[in-house]
Amino acid sequence: MEDMFQVGAIASTHGVRGEVKIYPMTDDVERFKDLKEVLLDTGKEMRLLHVQSCKFFKNQPILKFQEFDDINDIEQYKRCGLFVTRENAVKLDENEFFIADILGFDVYRETGEKLGILDDVLQTGANDVYVVKMEDGKEVLLPAIKDCIKKVSLEEKRIDVFVMKGLLDE
Repeated sequence: MEDMFQVGAIASTHGVRGEVKIYPMTDDVERFKDLKEVLLDTGKEMRLLHVQSCKFFKNQPILKFQEFDDINDIEQYKRCGLFVTRENAVKLDENEFFIADILGFDVYRETGEKLGILDDVLQTGANDVYVVKMEDGKEVLLPAIKDCIKKVSLEEKRIDVFVMKGLLDE
């Protein structure tokens, strides 16, 4: 399982006092209000930063870090990723999973036959869509809804699915 999750990246500076606009990589931008610290991937190291304040402009988070008070100090980190540790990640409800934790899981049909491996998860807004790479190299898209995704086992690294009619060329 992943120890860190990317929640965003520094998109650009905002003002001259070291604030930055964040490109969020999370489905819950409000989570930035509760962030106390993040890890900045400088390309050479993971640097711990303390969030001093958070505000929003057109639903885009603008963060101020205690470590930076000047635009010149933070400008070099544009496009660098921001991460949180698993302990600081949002708490999940039952039957919710971090995408990073389930990528690569084996996917099995209701018959017990292996369908393939979970290669990607597309976030469409209405519901996620699981991209399963089959043994023959083809991909099948499965909507992440209760009718399709029957069971996810983190321990077994396995996802059991029901393939709805029309999703496969059979």
